[in-house]
Amino acid sequence: MSKSITWRITMIAVLTAVSIVVLLPSLTGDLPAWWKDRMPKINLGLDLQGGVFLRLQVEIDKAIENTAQRYADDARAVCREKGLPVLALQKAGDDGFSLKFPPGDFAQRAVSLLKDELPSLDVSLGEVKADGATVTARMKPAEVQAIRANAVSQGVETIRNRIDQFGVREPQIVAEGEDRIVVQLPGVKDQQRAIELVGKTALLEFKLVDEGASVEDALKGNLSPDDQILYLRSTDPQTGRVTKTPMVVKRRAVLTGDMIKTAKVNFDSRGGGAYVSISFDSRGAKIFDRVTGENVKRRLAIVLDDTIYSAPVIQERISGGQAQITGNFTPEEASDLAIVLRAGSLPAPVKVIQNVSIGPSLGQDSIRKGVRAALIGALLVVVFMGFYYRFAGLVADFALVFNILFLLSGMAAFSATLTLPGIAGIILAIGMAVDSNVLIFERIREEIRAKKSVRAAIDAGYDKAFWTVVDSHVTTLITAVILFQFGTGPIKGFAVSLSMGVAINLFTALVCTKVVFDYLNARKPLQALSI
Repeated sequence: MSKSITWRITMIAVLTAVSIVVLLPSLTGDLPAWWKDRMPKINLGLDLQGGVFLRLQVEIDKAIENTAQRYADDARAVCREKGLPVLALQKAGDDGFSLKFPPGDFAQRAVSLLKDELPSLDVSLGEVKADGATVTARMKPAEVQAIRANAVSQGVETIRNRIDQFGVREPQIVAEGEDRIVVQLPGVKDQQRAIELVGKTALLEFKLVDEGASVEDALKGNLSPDDQILYLRSTDPQTGRVTKTPMVVKRRAVLTGDMIKTAKVNFDSRGGGAYVSISFDSRGAKIFDRVTGENVKRRLAIVLDDTIYSAPVIQERISGGQAQITGNFTPEEASDLAIVLRAGSLPAPVKVIQNVSIGPSLGQDSIRKGVRAALIGALLVVVFMGFYYRFAGLVADFALVFNILFLLSGMAAFSATLTLPGIAGIILAIGMAVDSNVLIFERIREEIRAKKSVRAAIDAGYDKAFWTVVDSHVTTLITAVILFQFGTGPIKGFAVSLSMGVAINLFTALVCTKVVFDYLNARKPLQALSI
């Protein structure tokens, strides 16, 4: 037996052994822990193992309105820092605001100041009256368009970052239309927790508490334009009851969550429960150092999505950019909060317009039907090849077994996600697995009819069909790559199984079947071939 045959048989044997070792953890859990836990596995998609399906609507107009409000707060603060008294601030549509100034040149000076300090705004002088003048500012059309264009794409990216840190394998998060996002979370059973994690805006702000303001007066409507009423959320650790206490805080945030570098869960050694420890980047650390130094003995409210989670008293200047968010969190709540803080806030609020919890029973039924279809398809292919090509057909069937084994183990090795369309791709790959052998066997038949010896006919059949087989597989592979690049979840699953099947088909058709014929000829030259 030649070295070439020995080498090919050894390679097939090694690949078979490795494939079995890799694939078994995906098929059964009755394995030693060291084997089961260290091997990658085939992940089942949403349609097979169940999970959560969400369709979200991005409230783009709200994002524009929120951005305009932040510009308004910045504009008022800039004016007051320069000694320009602002009598009132009013909303002017979703994308603008107006500031009222007392009589004098305050309004004219404000126009020049805001044009320099806030170049994203179109600023103009409004009506001048005896009791003062107004300045109107609107976001420039390019700024509004940028918010509209980026709201969905940034939302997709932010949600994907959150889900990746949540630990969901192979989630599908894609934009749909102009203002919607579709989220598929395979294997997630807690629907409500998933909705809260995905839908939380997670706008983190640090605001000073207005110690001199009366909460009672504020609730009656006597509130300074610089202040706002927010509610402190507290949870009773014994009963789990949540209470909300009104507090008056400064409207303008001294620090925001976009300067957070890390956020992680810690536990109070004195039994106080979980809390979230955060650290700021260099810019945020400097601001936090300055703010805490200037406001010792004042309370600093930590606000997430307009809810106060804690309002500790600043005892001393805090250097190093470290802070804590407490609130009697459960470990799961603290973990989810840390995730959304690390991933960042959504650029626009999202609203859940469809949520479906898909049970595993549906997935089991899909798996059962898909496996049944694959087995029936494989059986029909095996019977046809054995009937039509006789012994040569049995050789092709022999290679088909390796084809399926290598395909499934390859999907397990890459932790690929198996979906119902993916099963369809496997069934198609089974048909394509013998298609290459059909081309080769027809070539061998032609060579035998030309009175060539069996060995010469086999060699010529493989040589002459080689490029035809390669060309057909390359064109299919290109199609699969395009489907994977531009398709959504189910289409990607089909493309993955199809592309892996195509690559493995080339190996089994050109190597596994050929080595059988070469081995038989090496033992004793074949005088006839049943084909």
